[in-house]
Amino acid sequence: RERVMLAVDHREPDRVPIDLGGHRSSGIMAIAYGRLKQYLGISTGDIYVYDFVQQLAIIEDEILDHYGVDTIELGRGFALTPADWHTWVLPDGTPCKIPAFIRPVRVGKDWHVYHEDGTLVAIQKEDSLYFEQTCFPLADLGSKEVSRDDISRGLEKVMWASLGTPPAPIGYDVDGMSALSEGARALREATDRAILGLFGGNLMEIGQFLFGMANFLMMLAAEPSRVHQFLDQLVDLHLENLQKFAAAVGPWIDIILFGDDLGMQTGPQLSPQMFREYLQPRYALMWERAKRLTGARVMLHSCGGLYDLLPGLIEAGLDIIQPVQTGARGMQIDVLKKEFGRDICLWGGGCDTQVVLPRGTPDEVSRDVRHRVEVLMSGGGFVFQQIHNVMADVPPENIDAMLTAVNLSR
Repeated sequence: RERVMLAVDHREPDRVPIDLGGHRSSGIMAIAYGRLKQYLGISTGDIYVYDFVQQLAIIEDEILDHYGVDTIELGRGFALTPADWHTWVLPDGTPCKIPAFIRPVRVGKDWHVYHEDGTLVAIQKEDSLYFEQTCFPLADLGSKEVSRDDISRGLEKVMWASLGTPPAPIGYDVDGMSALSEGARALREATDRAILGLFGGNLMEIGQFLFGMANFLMMLAAEPSRVHQFLDQLVDLHLENLQKFAAAVGPWIDIILFGDDLGMQTGPQLSPQMFREYLQPRYALMWERAKRLTGARVMLHSCGGLYDLLPGLIEAGLDIIQPVQTGARGMQIDVLKKEFGRDICLWGGGCDTQVVLPRGTPDEVSRDVRHRVEVLMSGGGFVFQQIHNVMADVPPENIDAMLTAVNLSR
């Protein structure tokens, strides 16, 4: 924990901290995880898929210890029973356990997931490794103003919310908050790893989840007053939930994670001007509140090319950006370290997950990691993770080479 927090605070720790599975963008797909266990000679334990949409595996303590991982996600504070899981089969035929509240239905050669009212919310096509969102609840709302009730009811049918992670779906009621607090306290007492609390607080993405991506992007350009009204309602909802979340887990977490994919391979999804108008002041409000209520550092998950938005994110009070997608426009590691390395912690960018990790040799993976660590580690402000989740087709020897290279760079 101290090692991670020193790096976040731009001081050099004894070695580069490692994040593997501390959040839902630094993990391993269950198919690749099963192969890694075989490669390491681990024959015990089932494969538990805690993120059903992305099919990410819970990484067992034996592997976390083997690679010297310094982080852990808040959800690990919950001792789930066999009744919380049931058996499913991964696309490659590997048996696994998935959360009991998720009930996929076989339709032909595809898998469907339905809301309790019968609405199809997600589908995994034959030969696909992922579930895709099929329901955009506010897409047909027309020009009507959006109420908090519209947002809350809509999120019940959004794949990313309705297929949440165990213990889920956690409600923000008294019982849910009590269980969350007790689990967080127990985890704090049981681990010396830095604990990441995944809050969410998404703005851009929830607009896209509810209205559809194309619709929401057009709204940003054509209906600014309607977008402001929607975002005001959404922020009010987030702040109310943040108050409850912080009261339950604030003393027990080190980092609170917000999410919003703002970037693409070619740069931001929206202009810096739109960012300053729609998002920056609302982020500043939520992040200041999160810091005041929890004392934790604020992390934002955002994929893509963020170079043009980083000054505004830093101004809004962001402490940590991840996963640092260095293959996107403007995201070269030397540029990021030079221009922003004193102001924000770069959590990620440690190995190229688009080309080198899946397609390179173990030696090429090792060289890629060592170069990146050498550039990013000086002066702190860097926590290692591969750029994004380890995909299903990554050879286990490459995963091992990546994490071994970080340990050799210490």
